[in-house]
Amino acid sequence: MAPVVSPTIANRRDQMFPILTDADIERMRRFGEARSYAAGEHMVTAGTVSPGLILILSGKADITQAGGLSPREAIVTYGPGNFIGELAQLSNRPSLVNAEAASPVEAIVIPSQRLRDLMVQEANLGERVMRALILRRVGLLESGISGPIVIGPPGNGDVLRLAGFLRRSGLPHRALDSDTDPCAKTLIERFHVDPHHLPIVLCPNGKLMHNPGETELARCTGLLRPVDADKVFDVAIVGAGPAGLAAAVYAASEGLSTIVLDCRAFGGQAGASARIENYLGFPTGITGMALMARAYNQAQKFGVEMVIPDEAKLLGAADDDSGARYRLAIGDGETVRTRTVVIASGARYRRLDVPNLAEFEGTSVHYWASPIEARLCQSQEVALVGAGNSAGQAAVYLASQVRKVTLLARRSLDATMSRYLVERIAAQPNIEVLTGTEVEALEGQDGNLQAVRWRNRATGEATMRAIQHLFLFIGADPNTDWLANCNVALDAKGFVRTGPETTPGHGLMETSRSGVFAIGDVRCGSTKRVAAAVGEGAQVVAALHAYLAQNAESPRRP
Repeated sequence: MAPVVSPTIANRRDQMFPILTDADIERMRRFGEARSYAAGEHMVTAGTVSPGLILILSGKADITQAGGLSPREAIVTYGPGNFIGELAQLSNRPSLVNAEAASPVEAIVIPSQRLRDLMVQEANLGERVMRALILRRVGLLESGISGPIVIGPPGNGDVLRLAGFLRRSGLPHRALDSDTDPCAKTLIERFHVDPHHLPIVLCPNGKLMHNPGETELARCTGLLRPVDADKVFDVAIVGAGPAGLAAAVYAASEGLSTIVLDCRAFGGQAGASARIENYLGFPTGITGMALMARAYNQAQKFGVEMVIPDEAKLLGAADDDSGARYRLAIGDGETVRTRTVVIASGARYRRLDVPNLAEFEGTSVHYWASPIEARLCQSQEVALVGAGNSAGQAAVYLASQVRKVTLLARRSLDATMSRYLVERIAAQPNIEVLTGTEVEALEGQDGNLQAVRWRNRATGEATMRAIQHLFLFIGADPNTDWLANCNVALDAKGFVRTGPETTPGHGLMETSRSGVFAIGDVRCGSTKRVAAAVGEGAQVVAALHAYLAQNAESPRRP
């Protein structure tokens, strides 16, 4: 069968589908168990958790897309020396594709936990396997032939919300126009869906959902799983931005059992950056989502338990003899028990003080500048508010996708934006910069923006322009509302206070509660940069070890 071609498959096929040597296979045997499959037997079923990575010794297996649309579409056929799996097998999540034995197959099955052991113990071989798993996920993302199917009008706010969540979660998916796509119409008729109930989502396991929330969708696709109520973690990290993911990678790689929670998706605000060019080691730049996806996968490689999206609601003392010091109350009445806590909850986006702003959020007012938003406003004029680096990166990215970008800023860009971005913006012929300017009003109907009015603060001159999409990059406030009743000291602006000035004897990142630490943008006095957040994430792990050692609970480092 001919494989479905994506740019990654075409350019990096040998790395995506390596054929392992006899020596490689012998090194992998100790991590798995032998298993046989009869011709026609289902080896992996989309929407269900697979037994693990399947290394084929003899025979052939066909990989096909999940059901839901017409005949199954072949992706690739594996033979001896190939292995079946992608990132879902690393994290023990439900599979995104089907695998069926095309002929009798003899194989070695390596479960997820042992696959992570292989990554660590067989570094060179593990590197090749990990690269293949990542590239296969990229190939699925590019080809759009697997994962959940979102069906609804393309400009609908809930369609954008669901597609945006799946994209930020790194989950392949398809968004089908309910008005024009024949496959979408077929599914709507098959499931007898009233158009007023759109959007709908068809999950890989066959379940149909009517306009689900992010948490509901995450549970259906297997992104979000129940927390083990009996397990006591060495560290619970609240927030999966650069700081939280860095702490997770270093903590887990040094032997600490680690769980990460985030109420939205991994990546934080850094994940929204169209291009990061001032991060050490990436001279040509990298998108924020690509950088954060690498960190997310790296954390899972070391066995970090990801609970995303799920929200930490209350931090309290443990009242049992399990060895836990703290209890984190999260969604659906679940509890995480842990010896230490790292607060890396970052910040939430600031909103314009315009009365009807909420009417247009999700359809015409955006806090991200991703390909999803760019497609909505292709060849149009858009307005963007902000003067920091994230605003500059978004403006440059959008300028390559739209007819014109009008950048509105209260002050000079030189005061708050890196010089290289200021110069790049000045060099773009379709970016107009208006400083000393504020948005005054939004006009539109039925949730669709039609015009934006702004005013020059110095002259008082008002301008009304027909604009259908507005991007807001005006900074953020600390995401610490959930700490209001947790006895964690905050400063006047809501940032978490840390260090000996807060509590004598505490280290730089320890809060007023012993064993609770804060890192990244949420910490009072931190430097609001990706590199600084990553540095604090690495640094806090030493403090965790010191704290656990003092309490005779530190696991031995590998």
